[in-house]
Amino acid sequence: MQLTTSPMTCSFLIHFFVLFTLCFKAKALIKLPPNVTIPAVIAFGDSIVDSGNNNHLKTLVKCNFPPYGKDFQGGVPTGRFCNGKIPSDILAEELGIKGYVPAYLDPNLKSTDLLTGVGFASGASGYDPLTPKIASVIPLSSQLDMFKEYIGKLKNMVGEERTNFILSNSLFVLVGGSDDIANTYFIAHARLQYDIPAYTDLMSNSATNFVQEIYNLGARRIAVLGAPPIGCVPSQRTLAGGIVRECAEKYNDAAKLFNIKLSNELDSLSHNSPNSKIVYIDAYTPLLDIILNYQKYGFKVVDRGCCGTGKLEVAVLCNPFDTTCSDASEYVFWDSYHPTEGAYRKLVDAILQKYFTRLL
Repeated sequence: MQLTTSPMTCSFLIHFFVLFTLCFKAKALIKLPPNVTIPAVIAFGDSIVDSGNNNHLKTLVKCNFPPYGKDFQGGVPTGRFCNGKIPSDILAEELGIKGYVPAYLDPNLKSTDLLTGVGFASGASGYDPLTPKIASVIPLSSQLDMFKEYIGKLKNMVGEERTNFILSNSLFVLVGGSDDIANTYFIAHARLQYDIPAYTDLMSNSATNFVQEIYNLGARRIAVLGAPPIGCVPSQRTLAGGIVRECAEKYNDAAKLFNIKLSNELDSLSHNSPNSKIVYIDAYTPLLDIILNYQKYGFKVVDRGCCGTGKLEVAVLCNPFDTTCSDASEYVFWDSYHPTEGAYRKLVDAILQKYFTRLL
């Protein structure tokens, strides 16, 4: 016997699933005040929060193959530059929204995923427009275009009023700067016309302009992570840390200068943006503390990643032909550039403890 479904039944089911998604919450690890709702986590930027947008690009900067995803949902390589979850996933989980934040360009993305947040980030992107161009990845300008498209889809699903509510109450996360400093400026020497003060001006101005753009589109709760101690990641130790592979201090100094400028510009923007919670997040200090005092945090290895030798392997260089460490939880870094899920959890915990109330 063949079963048929009436148009009225289909309509009911669609509305039911929308309502279910809006109402359903995973078990929250962070208790929100009674009057505060965070319906979604939405991410922009680079590989730290790229959950798979690079998978179908013609670029070498992708990781939708083993051993990436070794500890993600039974070993699925989704395009996350990690062994497991990345910061946007962990934030959504901690807030009780959902277990992970999917990539906007994921071909299997469900329309209901839009209600609780997606990621627009692209590995190897940056604030300098030249950075994504060099790597053939998605620039912030295109991430902004995708966000506009996303808003249109939301309005078609739940209407303008609910869309405005989602935008104004969701947590927006922006991460960038590492690839600008390490790749574009120091490795490629693609901005020889700039000294470090001028280049960090370019970066901070671009970051602030992007935040202004998403604010104009309805975002209000915006967390902007500063650049990490990029000179201390294993690949930069190998390339610029000398024979003993120390932290490359000129990289770290550039990151610190950028962070000072970014923090000041975001403070100014916040004061001039009504009803906004635009917060600069210092990721440099807690990550550096994890690196310098790794044993205190329960890690055993800090100067190399879990994949291959751990000294240079990243993206296509970290592939199924490489051996990996037996236990990634002992490592601060998964590959030569990106932390493990374990290190990300320590970092997110530190950030939430310090900044979360400012975002409410």
